[in-house]
Amino acid sequence: MTPNPIRKITLDEYFEFDKNAEGNFEYFDGKIFEMSGVSPNHARIERNVAYRLTQRAFDRGCELFPANLRIKPKNALTYRYPDLSVVCGGAKFVEIGGLQCLTNPNLIVEVLSDSTEKFDRGDKFREYKSIESFAEYLMVSSTSIGTTLFQAHNDRFWLQSDYATGESFHLNTLDIDVSVDELYQGVEFPIPSDDRNNP
Repeated sequence: MTPNPIRKITLDEYFEFDKNAEGNFEYFDGKIFEMSGVSPNHARIERNVAYRLTQRAFDRGCELFPANLRIKPKNALTYRYPDLSVVCGGAKFVEIGGLQCLTNPNLIVEVLSDSTEKFDRGDKFREYKSIESFAEYLMVSSTSIGTTLFQAHNDRFWLQSDYATGESFHLNTLDIDVSVDELYQGVEFPIPSDDRNNP
């Protein structure tokens, strides 16, 4: 999702604002960011990931939650809105600022855009790592075909694997193989102008 900074506010002001706001807003460094409407490709990819994982989650007694469910990282004062999250073994919640936030996701999915990729790979990932149950982080590009999967090896080490078209990866949380191309069904990327000019 694309963040749009609005103004500096206190954390308490943010909680009160977000509780009554229409739409999703995140808080970072004294500013709130509106998680504005996504691109068609972002929406298609998010739909494809959810479609691929939802039934498998049910079959394994897990739950898949969409982007409007908040997640509370252990080492953060606020909460985040991932694009998708999966929890197995029963979801646990904590109330922050009058809002319910998930505290024990096992798998988190972010669909990356140019404006959010740096934050999703950096500060947000560091916050997610403070969640004890968090074991897999799937990032799916919305600007080209490709995914990055981080899987926890221990408390300090995460294995990073990158996948391209024609390849598949395995999600341990759901014990499922996922084809990269499945996640891009119905997704069309613009042809670069140089390619259009060449025969």
